[in-house]
Amino acid sequence: MSTEVNTDPSVRSAYSADASGLTMMPDGVARPESGEEVAELLSRATAEKTAVTTAGGQTSTTGASISDAGALLSTRGLSRIIDIDKAARTMRVESGVLVGDLKRAAAAEGLLFPPDPTSEDEATIGGAIACNASGARSLKYGATRPHIRALKVALASGEIVEFRRPVLEKNTVGYAFAQDAMDWFIGSEGTLGVVIEAELALLPLPEEVIGIAFPFADEGKAIEFVVAARRSDSVNPRCLEYFDELAFVIALMVDDQPGWAGNASAMVYVEEEAGAETETVLDKWIAIAEEFGADEDARVFQGEAQLRHARKMRHNVPATMNERGGRHREGGGRKVSTDWAVPYERLGEMLTSARKITRDAGLEQAVIYGHAGNGHPHQNFIARDAGELAAIQKVIEEILGSVLAAGGTVAAEHGIGKLKRKWVSMQMSSIQIGVMRAVKQELDPLHLLAPGNILSHRSPFLLA
Repeated sequence: MSTEVNTDPSVRSAYSADASGLTMMPDGVARPESGEEVAELLSRATAEKTAVTTAGGQTSTTGASISDAGALLSTRGLSRIIDIDKAARTMRVESGVLVGDLKRAAAAEGLLFPPDPTSEDEATIGGAIACNASGARSLKYGATRPHIRALKVALASGEIVEFRRPVLEKNTVGYAFAQDAMDWFIGSEGTLGVVIEAELALLPLPEEVIGIAFPFADEGKAIEFVVAARRSDSVNPRCLEYFDELAFVIALMVDDQPGWAGNASAMVYVEEEAGAETETVLDKWIAIAEEFGADEDARVFQGEAQLRHARKMRHNVPATMNERGGRHREGGGRKVSTDWAVPYERLGEMLTSARKITRDAGLEQAVIYGHAGNGHPHQNFIARDAGELAAIQKVIEEILGSVLAAGGTVAAEHGIGKLKRKWVSMQMSSIQIGVMRAVKQELDPLHLLAPGNILSHRSPFLLA
């Protein structure tokens, strides 16, 4: 049966790593092909008091999709697009469908699934739901959560339950967080149940999208441009992506116009749904950019092929940093990525502070890029050995203290997993953590699901 837990060393090794840079060897791997098989596996695991950690495409940067305790449950066999309702603008999919595949299926019907994690051609929709993934377009559309209409979930007991988003305009029954139980599972990183199916809310496919890359000689002016664009009534960006000088150099490595804007110290990439008013939209963006000293050599991306190329340039930054980090795993090093965010108006001061903290510690500066429109950059450090890794972690903790003081968050889109669990208590009170533990206790009383993700587990059957 597909619910068999395979203990072959080569199979276990194939599922022992994700994008976090960590390696954890599971005791076995299960590859179910239906929701019923998932439920059967969980029922048996509960009876045998065996831990189960769910994995999709294993693109997690936080170690959420790997484990060295119990079985690794791969959802990749749950790969059906069940239904697309064009009139209702909904899609029903199994959790192992790749985000890129479902987006292309929706586009063929003239529809859009807005969330766009960078790794969409490797990430599953179940994984995106598990960490409430977002991406560049979250500036306009939000993260995954608002685009989920219904979920089918297998609980630790093996029971399959279905949840649907309430459509009531008024409701005063019980605590607010209990009124929409579906939200318990979105962002829960596999700790409360296993998503086996989802109904997604879709939007009409935009008629025309225009992308513009603005190089800047002055990084501070680039950030001021982002803030001005957010505040402007004349433009309506769906993304505002920032690249510092180091990140821009990496993005240009896969460019088809060698030498373009090679002297820039920063770049901001914007997209807007332009409709039939492309020239007007372009003029409005150029007018704002000129106020902040953008290079005159701005570059326009139109049409699906050019927009894909812009995305390729953006994706090359984390891909290259993953590769650089991978070279140092044997020596105890890896890539270390931050995921903090602050109110977008305070991004400039936080980047200055983060660089000063890094410089004062004598460390090499991180490559910085990402979702500036949301006040959400990524810092990518490379630790060459265990000593540098410890030093970088100490610097990040100091940076996060400043982030929280500025009203920010320690994790904005990648989730907590195992790597960031130590920082949860910096942001959340003991009361908040206690409520999360209470929900965990209700849904997974033996604490067998995804041990080590988000919360330190307290199962009497597993090592702490």
